[in-house]
Amino acid sequence: MSESFIGEIRIFGFNFAPRNWAMCNGQLLPIQQNTALFSILGTTYGGNGTTNFALPNLQGRAPIHQGQGPGLTQRFLGEEGGTTNVTLSNTGLPMHTHFSANTGAGNQSSPTNHSWAAAKALRQTVNLYSSTSNATISPGSPSLAGGNQPHNNLSPYLVLNFCIGLFGVFPSRN
Repeated sequence: MSESFIGEIRIFGFNFAPRNWAMCNGQLLPIQQNTALFSILGTTYGGNGTTNFALPNLQGRAPIHQGQGPGLTQRFLGEEGGTTNVTLSNTGLPMHTHFSANTGAGNQSSPTNHSWAAAKALRQTVNLYSSTSNATISPGSPSLAGGNQPHNNLSPYLVLNFCIGLFGVFPSRN
């Protein structure tokens, strides 16, 4: 493996940080023993900036690039965001209605209460349209759905270790 840059982050498939590397788990390091790394990171990821500074914390997070992509909001180095669970409310959902089925046969040209018909057996023809223009649907037909509970908001993932180089080549700015 070639010599790393100080502050370089690499992904490892084993459960420890190699020599001269540290896990990206947000730990505080003393400035006095890590002056080169502190000069690169500063307090971007935390710490008090006088005696200590923090490493990036990538535990349970996906890294993204700083800046602003087309149609996206500005993201700054060290900024954290996102959420594991999301609760959708009625105001956050697109406008839609749920209808309960009419228990009558599905072969009428003007079904009772102008609502969906319930198919009684497989392959039965079901007429989903009313012959009446601008028909009013039965007030009992639309129904609420959902329970206002949070749902998981995680993309598929694979757990690996992100480590940051503590020593190595000091990166030049050109």
